[in-house]
Amino acid sequence: MNHWLIMPVVLPAMLAPFIILAARYHMGIQRVFSVAGVLAMIAMALGLVIETSDGTVMLYKLGDWAAPFGIVLVGDRLSTMMVLLLAVLALFVLLYAIGSRWDERGRHFHVLFQFQLMGIAGAFLTGDLFNLFVFFEVLLIASYGLMIHAGGNARLRAGVQYVLFNLLGSTLFLFALGAIYAETGTLNMADLAQRAQMITANETVGIRVAAVLLILVFAIKAAVVPLHFWLPSSYAEAPPPVAALFAIMTKVGAYAIIRVYTMIFPVDLEATAGLHGTWLLPVALLSLAVGAIGVLAAKKLDRLVAFSVISSMGMVMVAIALFTQESMASALYYMVHSTLAAGALFLIVDLVRKSRGHLELRTEAPVMGAALIAALFMVAAIAMTGLPPLSGFVGKLMVLNASFDTPSAVMVWAVVLISSLISVVGFARAGSVLFWKAQSDGAPVPPAGRSAPAALSFVAVAGLLALLVAHTVFAGRMYGYTTATAAQLFAPDTYIATVLGTSGKMSGGKDGADATAKEGDH
Repeated sequence: MNHWLIMPVVLPAMLAPFIILAARYHMGIQRVFSVAGVLAMIAMALGLVIETSDGTVMLYKLGDWAAPFGIVLVGDRLSTMMVLLLAVLALFVLLYAIGSRWDERGRHFHVLFQFQLMGIAGAFLTGDLFNLFVFFEVLLIASYGLMIHAGGNARLRAGVQYVLFNLLGSTLFLFALGAIYAETGTLNMADLAQRAQMITANETVGIRVAAVLLILVFAIKAAVVPLHFWLPSSYAEAPPPVAALFAIMTKVGAYAIIRVYTMIFPVDLEATAGLHGTWLLPVALLSLAVGAIGVLAAKKLDRLVAFSVISSMGMVMVAIALFTQESMASALYYMVHSTLAAGALFLIVDLVRKSRGHLELRTEAPVMGAALIAALFMVAAIAMTGLPPLSGFVGKLMVLNASFDTPSAVMVWAVVLISSLISVVGFARAGSVLFWKAQSDGAPVPPAGRSAPAALSFVAVAGLLALLVAHTVFAGRMYGYTTATAAQLFAPDTYIATVLGTSGKMSGGKDGADATAKEGDH
């Protein structure tokens, strides 16, 4: 077993109680340990990515119990990449929360933040559907506490709505798990992948119901239309650093769909034949369109950014719904881009609120010092809308190219291009109202009764935008990594063999060569 694999889960799980027990009344100490923990998590996640980059599948067996009887954590290219993305996003969000003093506006921010990281990292690394449910509940509880951080009636209402929708998803998840266990007798993903293949054509009713319930649950997490109603209010009313961290939570739903429907219920599985292409692509395109229309119709900047998240998830789901290796590689590239872009935009929303005092999209006298915020907003808007030269443009080209030879190519191209144009108009309108038209309404005035944003806040936003630039500059290497990841997803033999301890050869290894699956030293 490789003991490093469990550390992204154990580290925040240990830090959270330490902070609340030993540093409850010392904000400075809380900040030091929280930042140090995230930095350590980045280092560990980077090590895991390097270890799995050649196609290695890492395994950790809790209590040294063998699968499928024990709990296992599994690290492959996809899961370790997502953990690294989580840790990097968390660092800049945490720096912003400290610089803007959002962490002082309520109780136990850093404790809840660490539990949130634990839940999300566990969801990415678990090799068991029941423990995926457990980690979903951990991140749900922590996210509710973070959402109502600093209080307020509007925030409390949005938090209640968020919890109700996600509790509905949790209930459906339990029903799906019960149906799957009744049909197969296991919830371990690798074991399920083998047992699902043995289900005969006349015994598929139960497993098809379970597969449909699962995809509904994951669609709720991914905010796919028409299951997206919880997201706009929840993300708009949440504290901006929390909303920025939530940018990766919709990706948890997308990750679960990718993992389950490439390994357990693949396209060629007779028991769930036709499930993938029946409605997932149409609702993904609808999500893309609804999100873009919401961007254009938004009257507040926070709502505009929330709808842009729905639109970006629509783009991710379009690529996933095509279920080819090329489209999956494009989806993974775009997932990284949209997470960083959405995180930066939510932090910029708070900078705008500090300078103007509100987020209404209406023309007012300009505010002193808004030029830097305007520049940051322009870069983030270019990235989110998919304009060249940043990674949003590159990612959309990848998705369009992946759909070129499919029967739905015309529909995909039409919706993607029209939605992109609508989003561009929506962001351009918001930017011109906030930063351009204001110049004709009088001399610049200082933000009344408000302190200027701290330098650390700008550093956090600039850091996320710098990562977007790096994601663009190194798009070739990143796409090579996601292509290898997609190949590994569509050839899960190594994953299954490693988890179940059976002999097998690694597929999708470095340079396409086969290599023996390996585990770390015990």
